[in-house]
Amino acid sequence: MQYLARMVENQPFHIYTNKKVDKPDLTGQKIRITPVYRDFFQSLNANVITTPPGEVYTALERGVVDGYGWPIGGIFDLNWHEKTKFRIDPGFYDAEVSLIMNLPAWKKLTEPQRAYLNKQLLTLEAQNTFWTQYAAEETARQEKAGIQAIQFDAATAKAYRDGAYAAGWAGAAKQSPEIAARFKTLFSK
Repeated sequence: MQYLARMVENQPFHIYTNKKVDKPDLTGQKIRITPVYRDFFQSLNANVITTPPGEVYTALERGVVDGYGWPIGGIFDLNWHEKTKFRIDPGFYDAEVSLIMNLPAWKKLTEPQRAYLNKQLLTLEAQNTFWTQYAAEETARQEKAGIQAIQFDAATAKAYRDGAYAAGWAGAAKQSPEIAARFKTLFSK
């Protein structure tokens, strides 16, 4: 694989729920997940349920789930705002959308072709400041739609966010201790 560019950034994930919480504990809540944050949500005592995005609206409507994990943007595109009451802040992780290419195909390109492609990719990445503004707009839009932000005190918010990363790395270590350790060194500040 040849990594080409990162297309999206500053799109933190959040927990959206229809049951108000006053601490980072989802005991008794059925929360729709993806594998990305399964370990974190389980560490918050959520009953996790995996469904395709296309089924979330109906799952909320029928009470199959009480909430879901999702980035700050996109819930209006899926009409989930109609069935969502709360968003837990702060966000955690960052939705990752990148362009990659098959390595043998990359190697077949000529140097001028690679240079042209790299120029276009740098232009694309230079536009990533859009995502910071988009996140702010989506946050305001959610508030206007009646989605209330649940915010913890500073110490609890830090522990909540740190817990997301601790659970994520612990889950990765279960899958592959050696690779997780190498990646943690590369991706942690």
